[in-house]
Amino acid sequence: MVRQGHVHDSRNQHIPQYCGSCWAHGSISALGDRIKIARRGKGIDINLSVQHLLNCGEVGSCHGGSVDGPYQWLHRLSRSGTGISYETQQPYLACSSESREGICAHADWSCTPMNIARTCSTFPPRGKCVGLSQYPNATISEYGSISGAEAMAKEIFARGPISCGIDAAPILDYKGGVVKDAGEGIDHVISVVGWGEDANEGPYWIVRNSWGEYWGEMGYVRVAKGNNALHLEEQCAWAVPEHFTEANFPCNEDGSNCVAK
Repeated sequence: MVRQGHVHDSRNQHIPQYCGSCWAHGSISALGDRIKIARRGKGIDINLSVQHLLNCGEVGSCHGGSVDGPYQWLHRLSRSGTGISYETQQPYLACSSESREGICAHADWSCTPMNIARTCSTFPPRGKCVGLSQYPNATISEYGSISGAEAMAKEIFARGPISCGIDAAPILDYKGGVVKDAGEGIDHVISVVGWGEDANEGPYWIVRNSWGEYWGEMGYVRVAKGNNALHLEEQCAWAVPEHFTEANFPCNEDGSNCVAK
């Protein structure tokens, strides 16, 4: 069961260098799906910034995080009057403050206006990059945790995809089909977007990973439903979208009328 056109694209957490940010991708992708469902699949896609969460969330890093930490952070942020920025203002760079891989050691990843929402006017010395005071963002009204196949299916049917923990080891070289491996323990986070039924393999969850479309079934894996395969039915989280920007306050191209103080 997947509503056609109501899920977002697959992402790759390992580009431009390796980053263990599955916990951020799984939750933010599921929330993006729920916003798309709330909009009935209409309008320009709203893609939320995983990098904003990495820069400011303090609930995880490129070295790991938790299933419900992202929603805890976003709920606190939502109560402050703003929310998570959009990808076009803070693109994913696969870095957090402690990471030294690739480009990460050569930039600041602290939670400054520049690392929440930014734009750059032109090449230096004439131009510069600035943090924005006003920018499209999304908030949530509530969040929670669930476990078990029945509760998961009810939540997905009622309000959309959820994020869940999973054992990644048995699916590193996944080529297709329904995975029934019991697994050993949770070490990865993904989005469960729906479920289906295979005539030979039985019921399965439709799982979107964050390893890119070169992997698996165009970035997805099917996991047996109802027997806690890969520990998928143990730790899941959900969030309810509240506000999301559809008509923005128009900033100038160089951001000069929206510069954060």
